[in-house]
Amino acid sequence: MNSTVQSHSYHLVDPSPWPFVGSISCLMTTLGAVLYIHSYENGNILLSMGIIMILITMIFWWRDIIRESTYEGHHTTHVQTGLRYGMILFIVSEILFFFAFFWAFFNASLAPSVELGAIWPPKGILVLNQWEVPLLNTVILLSSGATVTWAHHSLVGYDRLGAIYGLFITVGLALIFTGLQVLEYFEAPFTIADGVYGSSFFIATGFHGFHVIIGTIFLSVCLIRLINYHFTAQHHFGLKLPLGIFIL
Repeated sequence: MNSTVQSHSYHLVDPSPWPFVGSISCLMTTLGAVLYIHSYENGNILLSMGIIMILITMIFWWRDIIRESTYEGHHTTHVQTGLRYGMILFIVSEILFFFAFFWAFFNASLAPSVELGAIWPPKGILVLNQWEVPLLNTVILLSSGATVTWAHHSLVGYDRLGAIYGLFITVGLALIFTGLQVLEYFEAPFTIADGVYGSSFFIATGFHGFHVIIGTIFLSVCLIRLINYHFTAQHHFGLKLPLGIFIL
């Protein structure tokens, strides 16, 4: 019997340098961001190098996974099942992650402490008008969730052109959302250093915006793959994974 013949439907990945390189890149980015925020010399250089290395890791790691799944056929039904379990655990961790931010906000707002003057928002804080950019961004985000769902159902229904249109519109709406959030940050009358209100606002909305950016990158890659016939109605798990991240 030839020992090189695979006798199971699971995929044992080849040794890869990208998990290690990605970890080092994240460490460099974090250290660089901390040094840059505290005005240390060369902190911006370390931050820039870390971001560049993360982008390089993303490009080559995704290249390897696309090759394994699309051209080598290693993502069998059993492998996809394991990936689904991993996605479910990731979504649960994200729910708990943002639950902590909401808990902090409501704990400070529903029962303001004496240090805050027992009022919310704290005295001296000029809040953003929720009926302007925040409402518009909410509508855009919900619309993008509808268009990405349209893309998924079009792909399942063998409507490749509809899936391309849906993904293209989704990426466009996500870019508009990110642009409006950046504009909102520049025009905000408070900063992250303005007590619990500023910190809870920028931490929560910043991480949410970061998720949208990551989802936008993922869906952009999926759009390119869809145009290049990498997805079919039966085999498109590469689209389901970023879809879950983006909708979340």
